[in-house]
Formats: sequence, C-alpha cells, structure tokens
Amino acid sequence: MPAIPNSRIRRLRTWVPGKRSFELIGVDENQNQITLIDLASNDYLDLARHPLLIEAARQTLETDGVGSGGSRFITGSRNIHQRLEAKLAQWLDRKIVLIYPSGFQANLAAVLALTDRHTPVICDRLIHHSLLVGVKASGAKLIRYKHNNLPELERLLKKSRQSNPQKQPLVITETLFSMEGTTAPIKEISKLCIKYDSKLLIDEAHAFGVMGPEGRGESFGLKEPISIISGTFGKAFGSGGAFLATDKKIGENLIQSCGAFRYTTALAPPLCASALAALNLIESNPCWGRELQEKSIALRDRLSQVGWQRPAGEGPIISIILGSDELTMDYQKRLEAQGLLTVAIRPPTVPEGQSRLRVVIRRNTPVQAFERLIEVLKNK
Repeated sequence: MPAIPNSRIRRLRTWVPGKRSFELIGVDENQNQITLIDLASNDYLDLARHPLLIEAARQTLETDGVGSGGSRFITGSRNIHQRLEAKLAQWLDRKIVLIYPSGFQANLAAVLALTDRHTPVICDRLIHHSLLVGVKASGAKLIRYKHNNLPELERLLKKSRQSNPQKQPLVITETLFSMEGTTAPIKEISKLCIKYDSKLLIDEAHAFGVMGPEGRGESFGLKEPISIISGTFGKAFGSGGAFLATDKKIGENLIQSCGAFRYTTALAPPLCASALAALNLIESNPCWGRELQEKSIALRDRLSQVGWQRPAGEGPIISIILGSDELTMDYQKRLEAQGLLTVAIRPPTVPEGQSRLRVVIRRNTPVQAFERLIEVLKNK
C-alpha cells in the first residue's frame, strides 16, 4: 500500500457498503481511495450499525417520525422515551432516569442541579469540558485536584469543610477518562465523600456499557454519596443522546427546574429506540465489556514488550503519549499508510508537550489491526 502523503485523508470518509463495522473509505489529496480500519471511534461495542439497532430505529421512524417535534412538556414525549428511561432506571438500580439530547446538556444540567454560587466544587483536573462549563455557569468556586490523586482530594475536602462547615461540597469525576484511558478509583472517592459529607457527580460517558459489573459502569452498586450519574448513548450504545440517573428528590427537581431538560426538543424517537435495543443487547451479553477489557490489557502488554511505556488504564481507550506535535502527526501518517485510522490528539485538547495517539479498541476490531499497529510502533 502506498504511503499516504498527509493526514487529510480524513476529509472525506464513508462506511464501506455492506460492512457492519470498522472499515472506512478515506480519500487522500490525490483523490485515491484508501480502505481504513477504524481505531478512533467511540463505538466500543460496534453497535452503531448492528441490524437490531437499525431495525428498531426504522420501525420507530415509521411510527413516530424522524424528530420529536417539541420538548418533553409539549409534544415531545413519546412512549419510547418512557420505556427507555424506565428500563435504564431498573438496569442501573436508580429511582429516576431522564433523557437528554446530548451529553453536554446532561452534564451542564447535572452540575447546575447540585450547585449554587456558594458551593465548593472539587474536580479531577481532567474532567470533560462540559462539566467545567457547568461549574462556570453556576458561579460556584472551582477547585481542582491532580488526576486520580486521592491524598490531594482528601486534603481539599478537609480544608473545604473546615473553612465552610455549613456548605456541602460537590466532587466531580469521570470514571473512564477519554483522553487518558485511565479509570478513577470510584469506591475510594465515594468513601472520602462520605467521610467529609460531600455530594458526588460521576460522569460515566465512556465507561457506560463496557466497564463495571456487566457494563453498568464503575459506579454500579454504590448508593451514597452519589447524587447523579451521567451517561451517554453515543459511545458504547452506538446511538445518540444522553441521560442522568439519580434519586427521586433530585430527579423531581430536574424535571421542574432544569432548563436543559424542559426547554429543548426531546431526543429523536429513532435514537431512543436504537438505544433501547442496544441496552437489551448489552444486558443479554454481560461478557462483552470484560472481553473488551481483556483485549485492551493484552494490547497494552504488547506495547510494553516492544519498548513503549505501558499505557495507563485497563479500558478500551489506549493513550500513547509521544510528546511533540510533529512526532505524533508523523506516527498518525505512518499508521494511515498501513490502513489504520488513528487520531493525533494535540493541544489545546491535551497540555503542551503531551501530544498523543488515541487508540480505541472495539469489540470487533480485527486481529490484523493490532499486528499492524505493533509493527509500526516497534520501529521507533
């Protein structure tokens, strides 16, 4: 296969007809078509083109139309919204689940529901931008701790309670961090929040469907002190939209006062139907997440064996830190030349000097993709 001159191959890409997963057609600057194996998508379980999801969306498309046509309080609520919310609440063992059109909206809503301008908000330094926007919108005091650093988190919680004992802090973390591939120690964080009487908001966007017991997230089985769990359908579920899972009191407050829920067009019914189909598939295949983790751990081991520092974490996101922008782009082009689509992650998405390749392992990623990846990366 000829070398691809630059990364502009991703300007135009379409799915290979008839393929359920992972193959894309890219077009380089000379208009040559290149078939690529996708190592970049967040479709961890390869459900976005699963026939059951497509059929569920098609049937709902015919009965309910493309869009919902209004907010949940006007004409937007359909039976499929309620079925998905009820099924998720049962699966996650939470009292109330509310569906949102996007993860950004859901995270914004979650932060605003748990804070005011007097709330100390203590966040992992690497949380998603949407959560930081929520903190800024609330006017709350933002305090950040080093990534997954429990001693620093405890120090900040203790200091917050001593300086303002009347105001309950809010701790925010993700479980699977999208650019690092690392997983937060949720049980330990929960214990600290209980010790210091703090609320806890957990973003399970990248873990939902693939991490934790039977893919139910790292927070599954924990009640106190978790106030809200945020998750999305646009990743492992292969659909679109997002949700918040919480208790009855906070859920009712969200319904009555959350602008991001009340004043937006409801999630498109076909997306709800495909998300529900995905949930049924994941529930019927509880080993999928564990098998994906096993593949991810094996690839980390192989990278270590060929001379790379072993990437942190155990989930399907593997972050290979190269440092300079130029070197990262060079490796991206080398991988494209071998028919592998990866993405160079550079500042401002990551700090200066920490540019990286973000490699995503998916349920049906072919073995030859890993072999090609290792062959390129072992030639430093």
